[in-house]
Amino acid sequence: MKKSLQIGSAFIGIVVGAGFVSGQEILLFFTSYGYLGIAGSILAAILFAFLGMNLTQLGSRLQTTSHEKVIYHICGPYLGFVIDMVITCLLFGITIIMFAGAGVVFEEQFGLSALIGSLIMAIITIITVTLNVQKVIGLIGAITPFLLVIVLIIAAYSVFHYDSSVDLKTVSVGTTPPVSHWGIGALLYVSYNIAAGVAMITVIAGTVKNQQVAGWGGIIGGLGLGLLILLINISMLTQLDSIKNTSMPMVTLANNIHPIVGFFMAVILIGMIYNTAVAMLYAFSARIVKAGKTSFKAFTVFSGAFAFFASSLGFVYLIGTIYPVTGYLGILLIAAIVVSWFTYRRKVY
Repeated sequence: MKKSLQIGSAFIGIVVGAGFVSGQEILLFFTSYGYLGIAGSILAAILFAFLGMNLTQLGSRLQTTSHEKVIYHICGPYLGFVIDMVITCLLFGITIIMFAGAGVVFEEQFGLSALIGSLIMAIITIITVTLNVQKVIGLIGAITPFLLVIVLIIAAYSVFHYDSSVDLKTVSVGTTPPVSHWGIGALLYVSYNIAAGVAMITVIAGTVKNQQVAGWGGIIGGLGLGLLILLINISMLTQLDSIKNTSMPMVTLANNIHPIVGFFMAVILIGMIYNTAVAMLYAFSARIVKAGKTSFKAFTVFSGAFAFFASSLGFVYLIGTIYPVTGYLGILLIAAIVVSWFTYRRKVY
């Protein structure tokens, strides 16, 4: 069970940086649907648990050291190539978003310009990837408990101070949902997060020989993600006036409790952004140029610099553009995982 919990925590840590710790992603894919977003949160939890179980079991069964092996195993050579390219592009896209997100946090919480904040994150990410990424990746799961505690505090405070006069059926959050139906929105959200996380979660699961242990890790991580989504969604639904037109809703809600809570939330957020940026930039660079080659560091520096300049497009704009598009493409990956699951069960039983 200890190993399953470790895998589950790592699964959560991999996804939260790109998926929802800022709150802007939850606002777009769940809260923008009003009370129906709660149903979307539950659906997302179920999907995350099921897909997480399958990916961790596959990683364990194949003893994979790269997401390529899993992708081509479940998708075949042709669809596998397409999915592989989508994931590779998404890794770079998330790196850009993380740099932009860091700029927003530094600006809103610490008074630095967004440009300087993004530059700081880009520099330390590039340095980490070119020196020793493994130690940082090992810390991904360690931050998860702190995130859960502060999200619980924010959710409890938000619900306690809920304005009961707000009609969730007609709620407006100042943002347009990516699609008209809450169920499709939840599916797109899970889709792009799974596409982003598959590269690292399968490698982590590949270190475990017991498929059942790995599978439970995926289930625990998926349900944990669902719980965090639900808590953040409820927090924002009950405090809509505070989060309208803000880039970092969770930092705003934390500051509503107390500036110290806001400070800790910002620090945790920067830590999650840093972990995700390092993991994404490393996975992207290693997919293009084999790690260890002399050209790997040069390519990483070039890619990181390009990502920094691209981050000037803006955090909210990038999320609203990259994530929905990737979500549609990632549905192909989800479909392949489901087919692979049914196929494997037939062979076993």
